[in-house]
Amino acid sequence: MPSDENLLALAHRIAEHFEGSGRALVTAESCTGGWIAKLLTDVPGCSDWFERGFVTYSNAAKQELLAVPATVLDEYGAVSEPTVRAMAEGALCSSRAKLALSVSGIAGPGGGRPDKPLGLVWFGWAQQVASDRLQVTSEYRVFNGNRDDVRRQAVVRALEGVLELTGE
Repeated sequence: MPSDENLLALAHRIAEHFEGSGRALVTAESCTGGWIAKLLTDVPGCSDWFERGFVTYSNAAKQELLAVPATVLDEYGAVSEPTVRAMAEGALCSSRAKLALSVSGIAGPGGGRPDKPLGLVWFGWAQQVASDRLQVTSEYRVFNGNRDDVRRQAVVRALEGVLELTGE
């Protein structure tokens, strides 16, 4: 499991990439409950590149703050590819950032089912590639472990995805 030191080192890598770039990052979190935003704001000077974070645990919050369509949530559920894609797009549209990450998953200890097992986490990343065009990517992982383990691994993967998008 990634240690607190590993997580902070990853946050510093993000900071090194964004510092002086003129770009900003926004987060839209559900199962990680703001852990990603907390980690990023542990880095001194983050106000230059961390624009804001949304913790949208409930479906209502996803709809109200990120404009996730109710039809998406009804048809696919909160833990799904369409939802994290909509969360990432909504975070960009509700901020001044040029890159967004989103996370929604089933951290446990309950809530899993055959088609959405315990440990399932969906990730979305969106970036502004032109004034009128977004590039959105998504993926899922199924993590093992307890609630903390799943969330910790989700934080790492979300931030690794940002680094991959930025070319690191």
